[in-house]
Amino acid sequence: MSRALPKYNKRRVGLAGGAAAVALTGAVIAGTALAGESSEGGGADARTLAGPGTVSCPDVASQLPAIPASAQAEVDRNLALLDQQITEANKRLVDTVGQGGPNFVQNAILGPLEDKRVATVNRIATAIGRTADRPAGLDSLAACSLDAQGDPAAPGLEETGGTETSAPPAGDVGGDAGAGQDGDASGVGTISCPDVAPQLPAIPASAQAEVDRNLALLDQQITEANKRLVDTVGQGGPNFVQNAILGPLEDKRVATVNRIATAIGRTADRPAGLDSLAACTLTK
Repeated sequence: MSRALPKYNKRRVGLAGGAAAVALTGAVIAGTALAGESSEGGGADARTLAGPGTVSCPDVASQLPAIPASAQAEVDRNLALLDQQITEANKRLVDTVGQGGPNFVQNAILGPLEDKRVATVNRIATAIGRTADRPAGLDSLAACSLDAQGDPAAPGLEETGGTETSAPPAGDVGGDAGAGQDGDASGVGTISCPDVAPQLPAIPASAQAEVDRNLALLDQQITEANKRLVDTVGQGGPNFVQNAILGPLEDKRVATVNRIATAIGRTADRPAGLDSLAACTLTK
């Protein structure tokens, strides 16, 4: 038994006029999230406030199959979380204007947002898959983009505004480095993460290659985070490492361990609790 998506999802995906609807949504985000103000504070021109640009993401709700009644509440929560993630990313665009180098927005905002969205759409797919066919391909909706001119979104990117797609995760390297990577000579510290591989159950042969790829990706994520520690020495305030490195790394790891669990779960019992291994720490 399924029921319709909640009203806010219908409104976002069902507005007539395609590009006109998207333009309206982009303007609203630019005038609220980017300005850091509530809708009651309006009056300012949205395009003026949208100097840093607006984040645009593919709409997930419209791509879902019929949702079983038992999964509806969990799906609704995660659809709302997708909206919240975009709002937070738009606010971060404003709060970090002028920080970092030319790749700062991709590395510190769009990339982490994509990782959060991968984890969230995986939870949606898992909720539906408990009592119906698990929807495939939702990960393809995770990448978001930045409209650097503050222009409204192109049709099909209806959760906020924008046009591009963000870069996919980098290629794979060695296995999961559970205790982190070797430190560097800069004295900035080393990132350590729980080891995922020993916590996995027996891996079906059909899932082995995919699991190996994602274990390797966990290792690469730690390596990249340690490099970022060195490259960003002196940037940001006291919470910079947590907000710009450890937090995004945890989001990437959540998405990656979810892919591992999904791969195993296709032909065996899906391992539970892998998310608890996602958080990492900085050792000085």
